[in-house]
Amino acid sequence: MPDSATPQSNMMWLLFALLVVVFWGCYGVAMHAASVEMGGSSDPYSRYKAYIFVGVAYVIVAILAPAVLMGVGGASWAFPSKGILLSLVAGTLGAFGAFFVLSAMGSVGTRPWMIPVVMCVVFAGAPIVNAVVALAFHPPKSGWGSIHPLFWAGIFVAVIGAGMVTYYKPGPKKPGAAAAPQVESATGGAAPTDAPAAEPATTATPDSK
Repeated sequence: MPDSATPQSNMMWLLFALLVVVFWGCYGVAMHAASVEMGGSSDPYSRYKAYIFVGVAYVIVAILAPAVLMGVGGASWAFPSKGILLSLVAGTLGAFGAFFVLSAMGSVGTRPWMIPVVMCVVFAGAPIVNAVVALAFHPPKSGWGSIHPLFWAGIFVAVIGAGMVTYYKPGPKKPGAAAAPQVESATGGAAPTDAPAAEPATTATPDSK
């Protein structure tokens, strides 16, 4: 889709950004489900098998879709060499990012409840790296001292948020946690502990003189 001439008055960027949030937010769950179907923990290469078809999807979406849009819109097919190089660098970074997301998911073992934690760390950390790298390549005109303090506060909140999600992540339900403990009865069977206790037997004894 061609760039807007008036980005300040065009709010379509927000819609597209929210769509990215939705798609990338579902990526981790879908990738984990695909890896399970490829063999899961019984096949140590199941995630890489799934990654191959992620690449196939990239080819379909990232090559065919832009080509169709450019063809329909009558775009120029001239590709500057520097633009090609930087695009390949960007694609390589994205591919390695997806690869290491798979590696992180594989490292959690048989703990699927850790998948959202992995994605939370990724999505909280990536904007911070993006902001720092962007500032390094495009520093503010008035110097680093002109950066609003809330910018640094936002980075701090992102780090704290990722740490809190990681530390306080909900774990699996412990087996038997809701079941009442059992005790052995006099006949050898199991009796629930909430049964009324039997009255102790009393034995009559003659009064001692």
